[in-house]
Amino acid sequence: MENIVTTQVVNSNSPELLRNEIDSRIVKIRPMATPIDQISRHAATRHAGSMVVEYYSVDSKPFLAQVVASVYSDSSASEDGSIAMDLHVNDASPFAESETIMIAGLKNNNDAPVTAYITRIENNHLYGFFTCTDKDGKVSIPDIDTGATVVRMGRAARELDIQTVQFQAIPKKEKNFCQIFKSQIEQSTLVKLSNKEVGWTFSDQEEAAIIDMRQGMERNFMFGNKMNLNIGGDDSVLLTGGIWKQAGKECAYTKGALSNDTMVSICREAFTGANGSSRKLLIAGSGFIEALHKLNAQRVMTADDKMTRWGLDFTTYVSKFGTLYVLLSETFDQCGHTDDAMIIDPEYITKYSHIPFNTEKLDLRASGVRNTDAIVITEASCLVLRYPKAHMRVVAQ
Repeated sequence: MENIVTTQVVNSNSPELLRNEIDSRIVKIRPMATPIDQISRHAATRHAGSMVVEYYSVDSKPFLAQVVASVYSDSSASEDGSIAMDLHVNDASPFAESETIMIAGLKNNNDAPVTAYITRIENNHLYGFFTCTDKDGKVSIPDIDTGATVVRMGRAARELDIQTVQFQAIPKKEKNFCQIFKSQIEQSTLVKLSNKEVGWTFSDQEEAAIIDMRQGMERNFMFGNKMNLNIGGDDSVLLTGGIWKQAGKECAYTKGALSNDTMVSICREAFTGANGSSRKLLIAGSGFIEALHKLNAQRVMTADDKMTRWGLDFTTYVSKFGTLYVLLSETFDQCGHTDDAMIIDPEYITKYSHIPFNTEKLDLRASGVRNTDAIVITEASCLVLRYPKAHMRVVAQ
């Protein structure tokens, strides 16, 4: 017997094939109304083995701390002239033995930066030696004020060292819930006789239902609150957590006072601190977009500076820190965030799908419920942000 390629065979051997085909058709339906859902369907989708998604997120290892107090003495200088250091910082976790550090912005009388070498760490105290020399070749350092920033620099091993302190960047385990999204379409026998049959042909009814379903998903993906809701019995309802709260950074601006200087500060915050790509998305409500459009910066934002990707039309905002692709999202307006925005690194957004987008026909006529043909559309999924500090909320105050 010849091997017949059926839907069942395709699903068992290549489950991504039909799902990708469905997604490719779904994303053509009013993409600008649901940008987050649109982007997630073009991004890599991971299969979730259960409705509860556990994943690991990790940011770049911290490299800054603030001085609480410093103790040093010229009398404790070693044979090479270095000065012993006892630097009390608010958090010593970014540092390790054999690393060098610098006091940001501080210089001695030789205009040399204040640097040091760490030999031991104990109870948030960095012990070691200062290494900056003055004009006479002697180590000298000015007073180090409380609150000064300590910057982690490179390691410095001795000639005979083979090993060094182990590098640690421990990922943090996070959890989100896949939410079951559903939409049902029914068609009476009379309508069926006068119109084309409803199936996976994307009829007008199906298209309207999918638009409405995607808009609801968009609001959950953006602003949803993660919750396991027990409404009685053994069953429960899982609500997915939106990416708004998952972002690892937040920047505030004064409502009604968005200026070029403010936008530069926002870009600085979004693109600095080892925070991912140099090109990110800025998705915002109409109030923020209006204020941005009114800026007197024709060189920054013009009608010709456009980019189309994922089926979406973006306007570019170029800064020295990086490029933002700007897009209006009515979801922000609908959810009370008219003057807010979110900067997203598309490289670090992942969709988990426990039940891929699919349709199921219900035989309501045979079951004696109604004389209609019915289709139920279902998807159980959630969005997660990897490297949370690569994403940022922009909040109006």
